[in-house]
Amino acid sequence: MRDRWQLQEAKQRFSELIRSVEADGPQFVTKHGQEVAVVVSIAEYRHLREGERNFKEFLQSAPDVDLEASRSALPARRIDLG
Repeated sequence: MRDRWQLQEAKQRFSELIRSVEADGPQFVTKHGQEVAVVVSIAEYRHLREGERNFKEFLQSAPDVDLEASRSALPARRIDLG
């Protein structure tokens, strides 16, 4: 079972790379010995993305909390920036 492919080899043997993904799971692609990408099946990709929400959905899912915020009536402090 193989799970590491050099970039040039992955390009030349792409069909074999895809067969390896289907048979053996995620396949890592390296460039100059460093992992630069991973190829996963569409099922694995969808599983990984399953719980993601966009920012708007995240904010809308927050529980309703009754907060009382108050602001001091005193004027703001003066700060010397010079």
